Amino acid sequence: MNPLWFGLFLYLVVMLGVGIAAARHMKSLDDFVLGGRRLGPWVAAISERASGESSWFLLGLPGAAYGLGFTEFWSVVGIGFGILASWTFIAIPLRRESARLGAITLPDYFELRFNDRTRLLRIVSMVAILIFYTFYVAAQLHGAGKILQGTFGFEHSTGIWIGAAVVVLYTLLGGFLAVAWTDLIQGLMMTAVAVVLPILGIIHIGGFGVLTQKLAEQGPGFLEMSGGKVGAAVVFGVAVGGLSWGMGYLGQPHLLTRYMAIRKTSELPKGQLIAMGWTLISYWGAPLIGMVGLAIFGPGLADPEAVMPMVAKALLPAWLAGMMIAGATAAMMSTADSQLIVATSTLVEDIYVRLFRPNTTPSRLVMLSRLATMLVAGVALTFALTAEESGGGIIYNTVSYAWSGLGSSFGPALLLALWWKRTTYAGVLAGMIGGITSTILWKNFLGGIVIEEGLTLNGLIDIKFATFVFSLALVLVVSLVTRPPEAAR
Repeated sequence: MNPLWFGLFLYLVVMLGVGIAAARHMKSLDDFVLGGRRLGPWVAAISERASGESSWFLLGLPGAAYGLGFTEFWSVVGIGFGILASWTFIAIPLRRESARLGAITLPDYFELRFNDRTRLLRIVSMVAILIFYTFYVAAQLHGAGKILQGTFGFEHSTGIWIGAAVVVLYTLLGGFLAVAWTDLIQGLMMTAVAVVLPILGIIHIGGFGVLTQKLAEQGPGFLEMSGGKVGAAVVFGVAVGGLSWGMGYLGQPHLLTRYMAIRKTSELPKGQLIAMGWTLISYWGAPLIGMVGLAIFGPGLADPEAVMPMVAKALLPAWLAGMMIAGATAAMMSTADSQLIVATSTLVEDIYVRLFRPNTTPSRLVMLSRLATMLVAGVALTFALTAEESGGGIIYNTVSYAWSGLGSSFGPALLLALWWKRTTYAGVLAGMIGGITSTILWKNFLGGIVIEEGLTLNGLIDIKFATFVFSLALVLVVSLVTRPPEAAR
């Protein structure tokens, strides 16, 4: 067997083995969606981190750093603060309140929290989840295509099919527990890649001084976090654009389910320490992989998002390169599987059970959940196959769009619902609708408006920042002008 194949094959066999082992625990919808709320802090924290980063972490972010340089460290800073804010302000109250209300999904929580008999909060939540997760899962499948294309010479579409098949299979078998356990393994593999590759690359090219020299040759702005820009373009287009990645962490359903699934609320502070430790160890390395790749291969790669597998193949023995590349596969799978579970729970729990058949037997719900997983994966697969691009950036841009949509639809509404008693049903509904519509409009229409020559509105104000602030303002304003809930009077 080709040594590259051996490393990847071993990884895929382990993932499927975990799915088979977890299958015996699937006895109810609660088991499939939340693992029976029995995750320990290590599994909850590392799986939350692994599912939070996706193929963006080891493909999209290195590719962006390859092309843009040190400006991408604004994203790293924003992500660090976003993870800290999510574990600090969301984790404990959400775990406590979701258990008290009996909610196993985010739409569940909103409906029960505001006693919404109209079901509009649930319906709007479902719309946001299904729209943006279709794009998000498709981006992960693109990641599989790029990894297998760049490493083994597969057609991009063949790699997409293989990635989809493996993720769907172990998710079908083991549900949330399989996802959480595999994410623990995948999160540790992602750390190894992010730490080892840049260190070996810097040694390979002759030291940090040589790296700095080669990066400086790309232009004066490449080594500056300002990117060579000045004025408002630096503040909003570069700094705020990168920092705004952190806002999205407050509203990603596939991450919030980890808080809801942990065994005890008292274990969440330990989980926070583990998650932040993972972040501090892992995140500095991902952009450096792209910069090391630039120093080794020079500018002009046809697809910058393939730089990580290229660096692994150039620096490591074939079998070890296969393991490192499996780490990038892990980044893709750890997010795709979590998103499939959330989308599945939306179709089965939020639509079928809550709206049509509340008395369905547990065994039938597990079967329906598996069918729903196949349906969601099929839609995302179709999108991934029909939206292929020859150039780089599709993973970064697609994840940015989906991240913005989910973060603005749920982040402001959830934060205020947990912490501000004056938050009203109407305010939350307005914020959700505003988050969905503003993201779609900004991405497809408003962001392209030209402010001046060479500068669009999206270049001045990042979509993640603009849509989150718009949604937050809607929740605040509408809550203040509508009838306060009983507890706030």
